[in-house]
Amino acid sequence: MMDITENTDTALREFLRYLETERNASPHTRANYFLDISHFASLLFKKDVKETCVPWEEISVHDARRYIVLLQGESLSRASIIRKVSAMRSFFRYLLREEKIPANAFSGLTSPKKSKLLPKYFTVAEVERLLDAVEPYWRKALATGLAKGEDSADFSALRDSAILEVIYSGGLRISEAVGLNLGSVDLVGGVMLVKGKGKKERYCALGRPAEKALRAYLAARNLRSSDRGKTAPLFLNQDGGRLTARSFQRNFKYYLLQAGLPPDMTPHKLRHSFATHLLDAGADLRSVQELLGHENLSTTQIYTHISAEHLKSVYEKAHPRA
Repeated sequence: MMDITENTDTALREFLRYLETERNASPHTRANYFLDISHFASLLFKKDVKETCVPWEEISVHDARRYIVLLQGESLSRASIIRKVSAMRSFFRYLLREEKIPANAFSGLTSPKKSKLLPKYFTVAEVERLLDAVEPYWRKALATGLAKGEDSADFSALRDSAILEVIYSGGLRISEAVGLNLGSVDLVGGVMLVKGKGKKERYCALGRPAEKALRAYLAARNLRSSDRGKTAPLFLNQDGGRLTARSFQRNFKYYLLQAGLPPDMTPHKLRHSFATHLLDAGADLRSVQELLGHENLSTTQIYTHISAEHLKSVYEKAHPRA
């Protein structure tokens, strides 16, 4: 969490303002930059950026290399080290652009190579099991007294079924799903306007099961809330406010248990499943890129590796001379 005061390092304050105003970076992203840059100053120079200014112009390539060595000594994961070095590289690029330093000490610096871990995903059959688990879970919750009442259980079941269908139908992040407004969804056209990272908007598809689930949920929603304007939240909590990602993620764990699926799976794995299943069915990579809202095609290409592994597995099981 950021603790910015008038004593905070001036260059860092200006960088965070730049991220907010020019890059449309989220509070979470800005907080991570703040933590990584603070860690650098503390680790190398024993300086607290919240209380003093750092002489960034004096930092050399030797200092940057020493930083990586110190990070490796802290037993951090390779991904964490790469993220921290990337944050410093971006910060120094900004400082160079603003002519606050003579050179970018992190430019050209080689970071540890990130190991390529293929994202986990649900099979089509597992997605079906997950979707089918919602209603039985809430029936059981009602019978055991975990649900407040029949109306509450029915509402939660309809809502969460609709969220799961929406995420899988459009490849949404959980934050994008709970961030949908009533005006974001066009049930007649079968599309939804999604606000993604960096406030970028994209259109995502609503399949027939998702449309059906949304219609059933909206009937229950409109009985609970009179707020039906275009900017009203689509998915509500029991008190009529916008449902949070954390609340849904908690319920998601219950559905995994009900369906007998691995407990370490997350709503984001439905997004991975969306992309993987599309590519398995023959969708082209650029279309999947647009549907996912990826800025770079290279980000989407990871799913081609998953599909390749899947095809290889099918081949080895089916071909007589595999």
